Amino acid sequence: MSGHETYDVAVVGAGVFGAWTARHLAKRGKRVALLEAYGPGHSRASSGGETRIIRMGYGADELYTRWSQRSLAQWKEFFATIRQPLFLETGVLWMAGKNDVRLQETAVTLERCGVTFEQYDRAALEKKYPQIGLEEIQKGVLELQSGVLMARRAVAAVVEDAIGLGVEYRCAPAVDPRDAGAVKHVTTKQGESIVAGQFVFACGAWLGKIFPDVLGARIFPSRQEVFFFGIPAGETRFAPPTLPTWLFQEDLVYGMPDIESRGLKIAFDEHGERVDPDMQSRIVSPEMTKAVHEYVARRFPALRDAPIVETRVCQYENTSSGDFLIDRHPEMENVWFAGGGSGHGFKHGPAVGEYLTGQLLDGAKPEPRFSLATKETVQKRAVY
Repeated sequence: MSGHETYDVAVVGAGVFGAWTARHLAKRGKRVALLEAYGPGHSRASSGGETRIIRMGYGADELYTRWSQRSLAQWKEFFATIRQPLFLETGVLWMAGKNDVRLQETAVTLERCGVTFEQYDRAALEKKYPQIGLEEIQKGVLELQSGVLMARRAVAAVVEDAIGLGVEYRCAPAVDPRDAGAVKHVTTKQGESIVAGQFVFACGAWLGKIFPDVLGARIFPSRQEVFFFGIPAGETRFAPPTLPTWLFQEDLVYGMPDIESRGLKIAFDEHGERVDPDMQSRIVSPEMTKAVHEYVARRFPALRDAPIVETRVCQYENTSSGDFLIDRHPEMENVWFAGGGSGHGFKHGPAVGEYLTGQLLDGAKPEPRFSLATKETVQKRAVY
């Protein structure tokens, strides 16, 4: 990338949103520069870590169900092309107790969108999943063809493929732009100037730091702790296909079966405290460790005394509603934001890249829910 070169688009951030955007643009024949401060799917990124759920269920929210369908098709096609099996069809099991309105809405939406699923009552769940402590759980919905994406490796693979398509990749942080009107270039910390017609900032939890005036109060990075519980030797009840990926709706807890012998993965989906993605401690807290031990003892009685074998601390970058932020900067007319993954964004990488490419190249009709105008400075979560 010499200082004299002009790109059609410079994408800043090589997480799942930035990587897929760069790849889609390259497939349309555009000259693309991809800048990343730390590396694709790095350990501080919301796209980092081993695994992510890809599910179609979003209650009555058909927008994200359809985006999930589009994304899964593209993930599978991509993995087939590069011959890497980075999607695992574990199935995704939703469980709910008395308050099953959202589960019913999910089933109606899945049916309307042509997603394959099965519904279970309490007796069927007990028979099929004796290893789960069901307690107040009354109903289940199993998405048969959903499952798990191998996150960090998938992002790295998309970036590698994009480079093969002609994208120029730089591991270099961009200095925050401060222009009004059209931005001519961004400068890297190394002093290099990247000239482009349009700029996409897909910086996840860093968006508020890069654009403090516009996004400082509209992106809420939250601390999220993740635990892996060791499975007893020779025990197969907690590996796929016997145990699917699972979500307990009222508990706001989700997890995955034992994948690649890492153990049972479990995390609370409630938003943690607000954090700085560069500096927050990546060591789990004693409070959450205690809570998760108690939860596992209740929900998976056979793992009551299982040790924690691995932990991670990542962050969500939430918008007020949980809807994505994919829109132009209000003053810098050729600068776009792509973020607000809000803890559910990873799976949608392909659809986000496709949507942004349509906005940048075709002036496609924007989705009002992704607009900056809809992003408040107070959190009222509406997307789960």
